[in-house]
Amino acid sequence: MQGITLWFDRTFPDKPPIENFPFVIERLRGTPVRVRAQTSVLSRVQSQMRVDGAWSVLEQVGHLGDLESLWLGRIDDFMNGELELRPADLTNRLTHESHHDERSLDDLLTIFDAARKKMVDRLETISLDDAGRSSRHPRLQQPMRLIDLCLFVADHDDHHLAVITKIIST
Repeated sequence: MQGITLWFDRTFPDKPPIENFPFVIERLRGTPVRVRAQTSVLSRVQSQMRVDGAWSVLEQVGHLGDLESLWLGRIDDFMNGELELRPADLTNRLTHESHHDERSLDDLLTIFDAARKKMVDRLETISLDDAGRSSRHPRLQQPMRLIDLCLFVADHDDHHLAVITKIIST
């Protein structure tokens, strides 16, 4: 999509101070609210519209919900002392096969909201020391702390919010 860097082309050199962990959790907590606010006025046709071959708004929202189990699993990887985080399916097979365009936007938002709440609730039980645990990211091939993963997820959310904005503004 023109003007938006592809997700897989992004790099993540920033390493926030561990004290920022609560702020990153707040950013994650707010994503479902932001998505709901951004999409609340869309008609069914608008939510199914594709621009430049990108997923529709329904597929974007469904994709956010699809990845919540990966994020939770990676949190477990950190807490279990795994040397490398579990890999993502870089083909996004789940999103492609889920037929999100056949679902209602409200259903997809409800699923995403519940899954994100589960993740945020889990993160709120983690100490600052544990937020500094490190493991290797399988695609980026670099060490990543739990706080870095959380920032990675928040950036991923923002990437899809930007795509949704682009679709809506077209």
